[in-house]
Amino acid sequence: MESFSLILAIVVVTALAFDFTNGFHDTANAMATTISTGALKPKVAVAMSAVLNLVGAFLSVEVANTISKGLVDEAGIRPEVIFAALVGAILWNLLTWLVGLPSSSSHALMGGLIGATVASAGFGAVHGDVLVTKVLIPAIAAPLVAGLAAMLATRLTYRMGKKADGKASEKGYRAGQIASAGLVSLAHGTNDAQKTMGIITLALVAGGTLAPDSDPPMWVILSAGIAIALGTYLGGWRIIRTMGKGLTDLQPQQGFAAQTSAATVILASSHLGFSLSTTHSVSGSVMGAGLGRKGGVVRWSTATRMFVAWGLTLPAAALVAALAEWVCGFGDWGTAVVAVFLVVSSAAIWKISRREVIDHTNVNDHEAPGAEPSGVVTQAMAAVTPPPAGTVSEELAATIPAPNDPASPARTTV
Repeated sequence: MESFSLILAIVVVTALAFDFTNGFHDTANAMATTISTGALKPKVAVAMSAVLNLVGAFLSVEVANTISKGLVDEAGIRPEVIFAALVGAILWNLLTWLVGLPSSSSHALMGGLIGATVASAGFGAVHGDVLVTKVLIPAIAAPLVAGLAAMLATRLTYRMGKKADGKASEKGYRAGQIASAGLVSLAHGTNDAQKTMGIITLALVAGGTLAPDSDPPMWVILSAGIAIALGTYLGGWRIIRTMGKGLTDLQPQQGFAAQTSAATVILASSHLGFSLSTTHSVSGSVMGAGLGRKGGVVRWSTATRMFVAWGLTLPAAALVAALAEWVCGFGDWGTAVVAVFLVVSSAAIWKISRREVIDHTNVNDHEAPGAEPSGVVTQAMAAVTPPPAGTVSEELAATIPAPNDPASPARTTV
């Protein structure tokens, strides 16, 4: 292996920093529902997810190859371009983490890479067919497919469990939820860790350290797996709260259906080399599971803010990365300015986050910050859904006087 230049070393370190933010930003994808339903304690959940993320990083390199070989033209890429792309992706990850929105780390990275490449080599250096078929179409299809699958799975689960003992059934679904959460964690490592592998491999090719069309070296796979696992272990508690409590209220049956559906979609896409957003898949499955239970609700106000963040991810990361690439174009001092800006901005975001600390001790205390009551659509759906047989609504029960209440009106016996 040829010796690293300073800029190449900076790119590799920055890529691993992005992988770290990807870990804590996307922990919610695997463990939010498991934590919110009480199937696992928060710290146990993130530790389990971290280990399986590391294991998943070794299962495939198809997504890494999509990024390093397919999305942009390797010949027109310099290490500074990749550095600028990572700056855009990291800052978007941190901003959305600060406000607790589960946006896509994958799309932040894609947007950053596209924006920096266009600023450096023009639109011709971006392979539009790969962008459409392996990034944009999966971005739209994944939440729809996962959501529909989770809704159907939830309805089937409740129908099959009608006559089952309540406590025994709930215990079984909690165990199933733990297993499905492990599957999502494995899928997350398989899909998301590869994105950092791909970006580092692209940097190594651009810097002349690897030959074009090379697969990620073993040290790249190992370092990317460790970085995402460490980030996962820290736990993105703000986003876990939004995903677990802010979108809908889940029971163990729903959590099991949501995570199983999401894991299936993610693993299938990884096998096909689609750079899928695990965030989109899991969010879609959580909403589908919320709608799949009779009387279940989805907080559309929170979902709408999330959809807006999804739509802004690619262009916002691309714009920041393009500006960073323009500054880097002034030479070494320009690259230094961008690096300092990244460090200072990251520190400022972290300091702001300390004003309201959310961690494993209070992640389930109440709903996500800013979560609003269910909207008109959700209330209407809940109103027309009949309650389970043999139950009385709280509102109706409140109007029935207690038998020995002196203030109760006289009753007529029929």
